[in-house]
Amino acid sequence: MTARIVELRKGVLEKNDLLAAGLRAQFADVDVRVSNWVSSPGTGKTALLELLLARAVERGIVAAALVGDCATDNDAQRLARSGAPVRQIVTEGMCHLEADMIGEHLSGWDLRALDLLVIENVGNLVCPSSYDLGEDVRVALLSVTEGEDKPVKYPQLFHSSDVVVVTKTDLAAAVEWDRDAALAAVAAVNPDATVVETSARTGAGIDDLLDLLSTRTPHLQEAP
Repeated sequence: MTARIVELRKGVLEKNDLLAAGLRAQFADVDVRVSNWVSSPGTGKTALLELLLARAVERGIVAAALVGDCATDNDAQRLARSGAPVRQIVTEGMCHLEADMIGEHLSGWDLRALDLLVIENVGNLVCPSSYDLGEDVRVALLSVTEGEDKPVKYPQLFHSSDVVVVTKTDLAAAVEWDRDAALAAVAAVNPDATVVETSARTGAGIDDLLDLLSTRTPHLQEAP
């Protein structure tokens, strides 16, 4: 039974990888930058994305979003307030997005008109790390309220991510956030990751993050 489960999972991932490769080629052909955002629930991902999309609109960067949730379109409604086009993907209880879901929900969008597409994955630090969605950049979010050791507790996600976004930095002092310990934890599992420190409340780091994600060949550097 265990061998059959392993073989089935391998087949699912191989199919997903093929579909993701097709999506990546499609995105490259129309020159749209795509990022896949992964975090635990409560990290502040939606608040940060709403501000990022609004800033993109202000700066003339044409951005859109796909939002994954097990149920409701609450997050899509929030992101739509930015003025950017948004579509909800309801997974009906599935704990992650898959490449076929992305392909299905792109129908009718003129991807050539976009500079940036952001995908807000289902809140989960485990399952999404195994599924390629055709993105250029995988973004892992880490809130100061979660503790500094999340990267070493969930190494697969943070190791597979290109960018680590620290959120809610305006609360750092209140929760006694140890910045050095957090950066060391990131470096321990992924020394090549770029770290961007942000606050949706103050707007800190938003323009840096937007520049990073909307540039075809970003210059990725680890935070000092």
